[in-house]
Amino acid sequence: MRVPFVDLAAQLLEIEAEVRAAIDGVMAACAFVGNLPVVEEFEGSFARYCGSEHCVAVGSGTAALEIVLRAYGVGPGDEVIVPANTFVAAAEAISLVGARPVFADVEMDTANLDCESVARAVTASTKVILPVHLYGQPANMEPLRELAGRRGLLVIEDSSQAHGAMFNGQKAGSLGDAATFSFYPSKNLGAYGEAGCLVTNDPNVAQQARRLRDHGATDKYRHELIGRNDRMDGIQAAVLNVKLRYLDDWNRRRRALAQSYRLAIGDHPRIRWFREQDGCTAVYHLFVVRVPQRDRLRELLGDKEIATGVHYPLPLHQQSAYKGLGFKKGDFPVCEALAEDILSLPMYPELRAEQVEYVSNQLIEAVAAS
Repeated sequence: MRVPFVDLAAQLLEIEAEVRAAIDGVMAACAFVGNLPVVEEFEGSFARYCGSEHCVAVGSGTAALEIVLRAYGVGPGDEVIVPANTFVAAAEAISLVGARPVFADVEMDTANLDCESVARAVTASTKVILPVHLYGQPANMEPLRELAGRRGLLVIEDSSQAHGAMFNGQKAGSLGDAATFSFYPSKNLGAYGEAGCLVTNDPNVAQQARRLRDHGATDKYRHELIGRNDRMDGIQAAVLNVKLRYLDDWNRRRRALAQSYRLAIGDHPRIRWFREQDGCTAVYHLFVVRVPQRDRLRELLGDKEIATGVHYPLPLHQQSAYKGLGFKKGDFPVCEALAEDILSLPMYPELRAEQVEYVSNQLIEAVAAS
């Protein structure tokens, strides 16, 4: 049985007529770029979905991170604390605004930011805590918000893997001062190209972000600051308007599939998964297990036509791009341990029950053979 890691074609089959009609509408109106009604429609819908006052649609999740940091005035001389176990974009955006990424360790049982590690990293130069809601589960926001409030820090969520996830009854995106999302095609809510957004309740931050995404302009040819060209295009907004209507159902399917994986794998002594925290509703952008001899297992599963991933094989403090920050191997032991044995199994709403069973059985056999 062939099991892809993600199957975007299967999702398209479910909504193809609606998506094509939405794209045809953009084509007919030639509404490709600029301040477009189709983009404004998405911004309003997604802000309401997240429980936020404002949504600013941009060209990618990375752009959203950079723009929101700039909108809050983060720049040279500032420090931003970010987990070492995440995609490079979170640290990259900090560097691009001229601030210094300060890495922190994560919790072993959730892979999300460890508040105690964050507390040790805070200095007089710290301005932002940037938790990443990894794999679709919100970070433990209560102690992070308490620490931020006590030290006068901003909390900006990277919610790129957590569209629709909940923490104590609140949606990811409404848990800090602002949040960013990526709509990369494989995300829980994915465009058909690059796209992203930021959400916030602060009207001044939203206004500044709108200027920054559009060359720093308030009106055409009037530029108050140096911005960038990072607007969401009309086609991506049209696709997202359709897909947003399905997001909750797709997330319910992901949660059911995660439970199916847990039941099929059972209480295996050599296969572990991450705990879903009390009060959290994870949306399982990824279903990640920890296994011995991970790279060998990937080969064995590949031989059975099962595609897998590793998120992420090298912590940020060990990346060549950040060697100048002075961190070294051993500084973040949990991140380093996870990088050795994490394995992402196929996960997408259209995954079938028999595929989950096949993957689980082959994983158990591969572990036994390794």
